Amino acid sequence: MNLEFIVKSENHNVQKEIIYKIKELINYKNLEPGDKLPSERMLSEKFGVTRSNIREAIQKLEFYGLLKSIPQSGTFVANIGVIAMNGMIDDILQLKDPDFKSLVETRILLELKSVRLAALRRTDKELENIKKALEAYSKKVLKGEDAVQEDLLFHLAIANASGNSTLNTFMLKITPEIITNFEKYHVCDDDQALKGIKEHEAIFEAIEKQDPSMSKLKMKEHFKALYQYCYST
Repeated sequence: MNLEFIVKSENHNVQKEIIYKIKELINYKNLEPGDKLPSERMLSEKFGVTRSNIREAIQKLEFYGLLKSIPQSGTFVANIGVIAMNGMIDDILQLKDPDFKSLVETRILLELKSVRLAALRRTDKELENIKKALEAYSKKVLKGEDAVQEDLLFHLAIANASGNSTLNTFMLKITPEIITNFEKYHVCDDDQALKGIKEHEAIFEAIEKQDPSMSKLKMKEHFKALYQYCYST
């Protein structure tokens, strides 16, 4: 069995156990919205795990709006009722790791929206960042080198230019998993990577012209091969 899979599975189980224990702690101490949780060090000692494990679990609960961390102050229970919080945590604990197809579907939905917004809202600085990411991708592809990460950085630059922090956060959340799956399944061969340069250029030009409809169309064309690959396997 793959060692990376074993480690990932173990870390996932540890995180779920910590989240469950945080839920129990909140209920046992009758913590209410605005109440402070024990420090990461105290939780680490109490639960018998590392501080990094605690931090990851807290970040996950923050992502779902159940906790709020304030620098130099600590972590606090968010403004949500106990019944709702317990229900949401139970749902989180039942979540499964996303498979490749669901990641692709989610990415396409997010990017079709973000590219339209980027065309409407992008600043000159954000446009320059997209151009730099495009150039970095093209340079690696033309040298025959793997450019999966540069590809994703191009798309992240577009998400950032959308001006929608939630879209940007979701893209940042799923990007590491996407990179892992791309490398695992060897999704982008040399021909597709070369074609990707022209597709990226077309997307960039549409954003530069601030044409949301064309931007969305060019992004859909760019994802056509990925979508077909995903549903032919």
